[in-house]
Amino acid sequence: MSEESPATTSAVEYAALGFYHKISYLRSDTWTRLHRLTSRLIERQAAAGDTAGLVEEAYEAMHTLEKIEDYTAFPSKDDFRLLWRLLDDKEFNLLDRAVSRISRALSSDVYRNRAINMSRGQIEGEEQDKEQESLELHLDTTMSQTRPYFELLVVDDLTPKEEAVVRSSFRGVQRPEDQFVYDVIVVPSFQDAVAAVLINPNIQACIIRSGFRFHSKRDFGLFDRYLADMKKIDLETMTSTDLSMVLGNIMAELRPELDLYLVSNMAVEAYAARDTGAFRRIFYRETDYVERHLNIVRGVSKRFDTPFFSALKKYSRQPTGVFHAMPISRAKSLISSHWIRDMLEFYGLNIFMAETSATSGGLDSLLQPSGPLKRSQEFAARAFGSRHTFFVTNGTSTANKIVVQALVNPGDIVLVDRDCHKSHHYGMVLAGAEVAYLDAYPLHQYSMYGGVPLREIKRLLLKYKASGRLHKVKMLLLTNCTFDGIVYDVQRVMQECLAIKPDLVFLWDEAWFAFAAFNPVYRSRTAMYSARKLRDRYRTDEYRAEYKAYLEETKDIDPNDVEAWAARPMLPDPDQVRVRVYATQSTHKTLTSLRQGSMIHVYDQDFRQKVEAPFHEAYMTHTSTSPNYQILASLDIGRRQVELEGYEMVNKQVELALTLREQIKNQPLLKKYFSILTTKELVPEEYRPSGIETYYDPELGWCRMEDAWLYDRDEFVIDPSRVTLFLGRTGIDGDTFKNEYLMDKYGIQINKTSRNTVLFMTNIGTSRSSIAYLIEGLMSIARELDWQREENSAMENRILTRRINSLTHDLPPLPDFSAFHPVFSRSVSGDTPEGDIRTAYFMGQNDSLCEHLRIDNGELQRKMSDGRVLVSTTFVIPYPPGFPILVPGQVISKDILDFMLALDVKEIHGYRPALGLSVFSEEALREVKNAESVSQIAEKIQDEQQHQTAPAVATSKSKKVAAKKPPSTKSGTAVAKKRKA
Repeated sequence: MSEESPATTSAVEYAALGFYHKISYLRSDTWTRLHRLTSRLIERQAAAGDTAGLVEEAYEAMHTLEKIEDYTAFPSKDDFRLLWRLLDDKEFNLLDRAVSRISRALSSDVYRNRAINMSRGQIEGEEQDKEQESLELHLDTTMSQTRPYFELLVVDDLTPKEEAVVRSSFRGVQRPEDQFVYDVIVVPSFQDAVAAVLINPNIQACIIRSGFRFHSKRDFGLFDRYLADMKKIDLETMTSTDLSMVLGNIMAELRPELDLYLVSNMAVEAYAARDTGAFRRIFYRETDYVERHLNIVRGVSKRFDTPFFSALKKYSRQPTGVFHAMPISRAKSLISSHWIRDMLEFYGLNIFMAETSATSGGLDSLLQPSGPLKRSQEFAARAFGSRHTFFVTNGTSTANKIVVQALVNPGDIVLVDRDCHKSHHYGMVLAGAEVAYLDAYPLHQYSMYGGVPLREIKRLLLKYKASGRLHKVKMLLLTNCTFDGIVYDVQRVMQECLAIKPDLVFLWDEAWFAFAAFNPVYRSRTAMYSARKLRDRYRTDEYRAEYKAYLEETKDIDPNDVEAWAARPMLPDPDQVRVRVYATQSTHKTLTSLRQGSMIHVYDQDFRQKVEAPFHEAYMTHTSTSPNYQILASLDIGRRQVELEGYEMVNKQVELALTLREQIKNQPLLKKYFSILTTKELVPEEYRPSGIETYYDPELGWCRMEDAWLYDRDEFVIDPSRVTLFLGRTGIDGDTFKNEYLMDKYGIQINKTSRNTVLFMTNIGTSRSSIAYLIEGLMSIARELDWQREENSAMENRILTRRINSLTHDLPPLPDFSAFHPVFSRSVSGDTPEGDIRTAYFMGQNDSLCEHLRIDNGELQRKMSDGRVLVSTTFVIPYPPGFPILVPGQVISKDILDFMLALDVKEIHGYRPALGLSVFSEEALREVKNAESVSQIAEKIQDEQQHQTAPAVATSKSKKVAAKKPPSTKSGTAVAKKRKA
């Protein structure tokens, strides 16, 4: 497509994208395009050619940019008016210089470090060499260079002259000693204010004055659904006070990190009494600019503050003498070494200056924080919307075990998603829980699972209620979002489960979802946000009225009709419900943190009364007394980042994923071999009332994803930043593609694969260059596949066809959880699936209770054919898919065996091909019912085995000895009696 075509970067490409529209792409690409157009206009004008077509394109680009730049501080409205005049007057040389100056200042971020002079006089001055001008933009030496920059939004309907006074007044009160530097944006209306905070991530604070109007002069096609509820506002009866409050609440909902201030010429005391907590402070109209400025800087400073990181930096600069642990502290053992100085050269000095075992001297103890670590965790709770947050320095695997141990007692029933992370299964063993596994819906054709349908969860809870064991059910444990990007409707799941058991505890494994708290649509499906929304909702009179109507509506339904209740929405009793929610997050996976940096977030109404003490015991059980201070500092600094630029970075993360989806969908060679799995493939239709099948279609463009996430509330939605690439048509399995193609040939690292897919994830560190490199790599692979097929012999093509069929059609069905063997089952009615995984696990550690049956020679299959019930002694986890297909105490079904036989992966934890699959012996299963402990079972079986294997023939000497002694000098019974004594 030629440069002259306005479709190159027209707004059409970016239209109707809601929260994830590519605004930053649209902005940067359109400035680049406008600069190309002005350069061509100069050439065309110099050649006395026709400029009409190029001028029209320039007008179109300017109109597109104006819709964005109205909500940014640079370029200012005055700067933009100058561009319009230059274009209208056909002063293309000056226009080109002005556009070039703005474009470079934006792309280099230099506007954050100094004021860019865009006056006509500056632009008309002596022409500079562009390389020198660019150097000046980058080598600014003003005092503001090292200070972070942000933008302040002022909402008020002002004349241009009044707006200039406001901007100059705020500039005038800023001082060189201020921690930050900022510029001001003024918008005249309610709708403009909402658009500004959505479009401009540089906004960190907002002053709402009472003189603004409601309607904008602009068309807000991009934000119709966001602004739809505003149409319901009764402007005739609403006072300016009411409108200011509503605007503050909406802004706090969209971007809770913003500092909001209200300025009024009415009684501020009345405002303060009505404030819902959205505003940091309310000012009277005559309050001077200095006071407002100080409050604005202080508000941003609170988010910028990193108590532990700052304390560690300060400690590292202090002279200290170390007469305790850690020779590496202060780099002493490195500096004095003749052999390992390269470690110091590689890592640098600072990391070793900050290595210490001290908890004093301005530092803190992770196990009993009272200083900077305590404040850092409190700041993290503010950022992620929790009541309490705890740092974990050995990963979310440990965080999961801490939460489970704190909340679950031996014998408690826990409902667990079977394909959750293996740390949860081990946590159940440690806690002694009775585990009831839930099956997610299968995606057989891609060898992966989705989410657990709400109806299945409710059905099981209702069965426990019918069997009289609901009081034993303690927790529901689910993964959100899953590795493959399946996201639950968290509020709906919790609400309907609480309607059955009002004190049910929820543990949401958000290992891959920490970033979601910093985008308004993602946030709506996070654990902490959902917990707060439900708690607030259940405290309202409106909900009580809704619950009363619900009781009337359902009064004729049989309380014991499991299917009827499972099929309909349910509401909890507001007088009984307790919101108890925990989330574990691998901060290091999706946000800035060193490896193993994780957090536990708590929103539990009963935490203080019931959980705090056991939680701290569990925390101390699993937490090292020598935590890594660098990990803790990185968690602190990562929290600062997301509170100040998380909104911007998450939006860019999603934009990049959408670009990848778009390119693969549109590029003919790529779509010949690869395809992106869409919502249609990953979420069955019954869970998608929105009807959305894909986020992008080459003919229709981008759909409104927020319809599925927010408004139609699909039961499951897809995280667009997870791009699952289907490989079936290549004839290459996922593991081979990951290692031999992506990593070995192009250095592209991924983690998750299935038999015929690989998963690409964008994160806040992904760049446009990274996406371009990935696309280049996929193009190279596709070209290589093309060449191979052209050169293949007929026999090679037949082999390739078989491989393709095995990856597209001949796929083994994913097995459901079979059942716990009766000796490990703890079901009273026989209608519920819970089992004692702990006993089975520890029995499996005793070799005398186990035997190995090989699969490769058919030994295990023959035993099954003979009617023997085979029970796994351990977790069996193939990679991929990466979750247990067998757990201790589980019956090995034919479906599971068939799946194992069909697997072509090399890595299967818990299975050793040379030995076979470990199963319980028949003797062990017979004796387990009557035994008080695992050791008793082993001792009894050993005793029986010794009797059975006693030699039939012995020497005369041995016969004499045998006549004097019993067959076994250390019988299991004797040992047992001795132990009891």
